[in-house]
Amino acid sequence: MKGRGSLVCVGIGMTLGSHLTPLARDHIQNADVVFTGLSDGIVEMWIAGMNKDVRSLQPLYQEGKSRMQTYREMVDTMLAEVRAGKRVCAAFYGHPGVFAWPTHKAIEIARREGYSAHMEPGVSAADCLYADLGFDPGKYGCQHYEASQFMFNRRRLDTGAYLILWQVGLSGDQSLARFSTGAAYRQVLVDVLSRDYPLEHEAILYRAATLPTFTPKIIRVALGRLPQVEADMHCTLVIPPAQPLQPDHHIRERLSALDREFAAQS
Repeated sequence: MKGRGSLVCVGIGMTLGSHLTPLARDHIQNADVVFTGLSDGIVEMWIAGMNKDVRSLQPLYQEGKSRMQTYREMVDTMLAEVRAGKRVCAAFYGHPGVFAWPTHKAIEIARREGYSAHMEPGVSAADCLYADLGFDPGKYGCQHYEASQFMFNRRRLDTGAYLILWQVGLSGDQSLARFSTGAAYRQVLVDVLSRDYPLEHEAILYRAATLPTFTPKIIRVALGRLPQVEADMHCTLVIPPAQPLQPDHHIRERLSALDREFAAQS
């Protein structure tokens, strides 16, 4: 290892104070410098009370500036302190490895350069979503895509499972430089979804609560009305199953034959 420089990326969860694990808190309190990637100024102030050197990465974002450029600057900023021999903690909202390119890249580079670097999990928006909407992703299955990536590429959907599209407020953004798109872009998303779902099928816009006094945002609309509903970059679109699970009788019979063979040998 080179010196004592190190990097740990932690998640603080979605709701202020409620989701921070004791281990994540310990990393924040004992780091030489803490970098934050948070979506709420109040949460930033809360983290700032845990360490004397807390630096927000949010000012690196700018309207019209490519998010990939911002992400690379975040990586460079964090690694500069690691290379200077400091214990660096990067605290991101939710899970530090979910929709967080800079954390994965920073850890990859730090390890390649011989520094200690790892990630600690956190409560993600998906975890809150399952609780707030009251469904088990294991019951019917669950498909997750970033909304724009979903639009840019052809996917084979299973309409018997849940479909979850993240960052729906940025649907169709090819520039990576906008903070939101608009109704016309969401209409294109609806047109893509209408290949597999009827326009009257239920769609749910969801946003997790970030403060204990807030409630989650849950808006249920017909899929065809989605462009008429406001959605920001933190909103998630949930499409419940549109058809029952389709049994594969051939595979079930093969498995039953194996069960009978196993029972005969026992």
